[in-house]
Amino acid sequence: MKPAFSTARQLQENAGLESGFGLQVEFESFPEIEIAFDSLARERSGIELLNARHDGQRTYATVFVPDGKLAHFENVIQDYIDEKKDRAGRLRDHQKLVNTIRQIRLATLHALWTDDPEVFPDTDDESFWWEVWLPVREDRIASVVTFRRLAEMQGFQIAPGELNFPERIVLIIHGSAEQMARSIMTLNSIAELRRAKETAYFFDDSPLEEQADWLEELMERCRFAEESDDTPHVCLLDTGINNGHPFIGPAITSRDLHTVNPAWGKNDDHGHGTALAGLSLVGDLTDTLDSSEQIEIGHRLESVKLLSTNGDNPGESKHHGYLTIEAVARPEVTAPNRRRVFSMAVTARDNRDRGRPSAWSATLDRLAADAEGDATNPRLIIVSAGNISDPNAWAQCPHSNSSDGIHDPAQAWNALTVGAYTELVHITEPDAAGYLPIAPAGGLSPFSTTSCTWQPHWPLKPDVVFEGGNAAKDEIGAVWMPSLCLLTTHHLPTERMFTTANATSAATALASRMAAQIMTVYPELKPETVRGLIVHSADWTDAMRSTFLTSPRPSKSEYTQLVRHCGYGVPNLHRALWSVSNSLTLIVESSLHPFQRHGQAQPKLRDMNLHQLPWPLEELESLGETQVEMRVTLSYFIEPNPSERWIRTRYRYESHGLRFDVKRPYESGDDFRSRINAAARDEETGSRSRGEDSGWLIGPQNRHKGALHSDIWKGAAADLASRGILAVYPALGWWKTRTRLERYDRMARYSLIVSIHAPEIEVELYNAIKNKISVQSVVDV
Repeated sequence: MKPAFSTARQLQENAGLESGFGLQVEFESFPEIEIAFDSLARERSGIELLNARHDGQRTYATVFVPDGKLAHFENVIQDYIDEKKDRAGRLRDHQKLVNTIRQIRLATLHALWTDDPEVFPDTDDESFWWEVWLPVREDRIASVVTFRRLAEMQGFQIAPGELNFPERIVLIIHGSAEQMARSIMTLNSIAELRRAKETAYFFDDSPLEEQADWLEELMERCRFAEESDDTPHVCLLDTGINNGHPFIGPAITSRDLHTVNPAWGKNDDHGHGTALAGLSLVGDLTDTLDSSEQIEIGHRLESVKLLSTNGDNPGESKHHGYLTIEAVARPEVTAPNRRRVFSMAVTARDNRDRGRPSAWSATLDRLAADAEGDATNPRLIIVSAGNISDPNAWAQCPHSNSSDGIHDPAQAWNALTVGAYTELVHITEPDAAGYLPIAPAGGLSPFSTTSCTWQPHWPLKPDVVFEGGNAAKDEIGAVWMPSLCLLTTHHLPTERMFTTANATSAATALASRMAAQIMTVYPELKPETVRGLIVHSADWTDAMRSTFLTSPRPSKSEYTQLVRHCGYGVPNLHRALWSVSNSLTLIVESSLHPFQRHGQAQPKLRDMNLHQLPWPLEELESLGETQVEMRVTLSYFIEPNPSERWIRTRYRYESHGLRFDVKRPYESGDDFRSRINAAARDEETGSRSRGEDSGWLIGPQNRHKGALHSDIWKGAAADLASRGILAVYPALGWWKTRTRLERYDRMARYSLIVSIHAPEIEVELYNAIKNKISVQSVVDV
């Protein structure tokens, strides 16, 4: 093997490498025997374990050996042969390591390949995008700079941007398998190789014939839901849907195509609605086409043509609230018993409301609460936050996100408002060498609007964020690119099968898909619960936290600003659907009477609900000071009463408010009830609650805005064990103060979701409470 080191060093010197000479060496085990991986690395000597993998009954490990350090392994073998001992008389034979090694050889392309073997290149001349994982070593920047220079000399195309992890750097380069194999000795710092995920650009740039082949293969893997009232439907209020597309047709019938204006027809003349239809069915087609998995689609589509053109509202002023009522009514008349989620990516052109309710947003609130039908048929409505459309502003992300407010009608209290984040950072267009992605992976999308400019008493919006794509910039300015977009269905399948979509419209379609997936698994859940589950399952990415939580110990105001930018984070379908052994979720669908009136007296507060939470006390107490989390989400719909009157007076916008609080350690049940009564009175008088619980991230002063409240408590497991009672209680609203409207005796529904999470603790919390139930008691305030 020594000649190979000499050859490698010569190649690396010829390429201009000044240091870091070395070679990758592969170790192969005997069948059904694990290599002692940890024993291969010798960090003091610069010997690094690059990767370890299994193939059949054998295990393999790839190690980087610096020039001049091969003798280390020769000494290990010699010690084993000579049965050498250390100063304490113990054998230095390295038996655990040497007995597992069957063969040592120079690493090949296969040795660095840690992806699925099925996607390994079939031929040497196949060119594609490689995901290259580099070790950080002593100098992260130097490692990247050196690799980029060497890769360019070897003829590789390098995508802009990189991903940084504690011990690895990931880049995307384009080249053939033969080119990579020939360059292995020169590119000596590669730890792993994988096939990069295709971008939307790859499929969008393909000719129609190839797109048709991709679509045909996809259709063979898809199973579409049958038409029935029990099947959830995503009803898109947009530019229409062309159900002639081969992928859309099986999910929608002609009688489920509607329009608010017969003169417009029902077809999609622009493409926006059909693009959202594809995303609502299966999400980003880039991921779907790049996979071979079978796909079960459990929901279907409906369409109402609300616009004759794409995007924001048409140029002439229209009664958008009235048209939205018409749009909601048409499919409900056709299929009145159908379970559906209404999805609307239509917003006004400006953001001048700054959180103040408008006629349009109040209409959404009335529709969601079913104010016309006495709350007998509440609706789940998902709406986009609206987009930043100025490329000059994209380049200033995230500062531009802070200054561009959410657009009308997305300030609606009862709607689930969706912003956009992005994981798309790899630019693969061949003519984009000078461009870099604007947002980092996991960061807020440059297109997303926020509620940072709103007055503080308005709701925290957006509620969540989904993938909305990225933008790129160079010295001249910012642009959008297909590789930084999502792939979806084209409205003219005779010309193209696929097209791209981005921004909060795409994010809203993905959110609607998730809602339909939850409704498929849990058909009995109420709209308030589905909305709550989506929020409850969300979490902030590392990029979001590092951007908006800048203090070592972030304050509640910082968390509030994080929510106003990114909502409660990125939802996770698995977390929404299932509980695992150390993560338990309890769901309560209940109601209460917020107010009551005796005779001609002024109405007063009536009920609060106390929920006895079935915590596994012994298991939690046994964890002692171990840090755990409790998350609480309260979701309900208000009846709106919009007017331009001071919102802190009796002319409030909301019919009622609901609040939650949890018993504190060492607080008796009576003390807790007294504190809740005092908090309810403080809500009426506008006083500030006293003795705030410091364990909450957002806190009651900030979280209780709008009609969707979520917060996380962090603390010791032993403290959580004594927090077994949660109260839901009413707050002031116009049902109480506007007595002449006679709404003071109405019932208010709500959904309460509570979860506890003990990270990395092997405690069967679920098994500890599976035979317990949550007990609710209703008491007078």
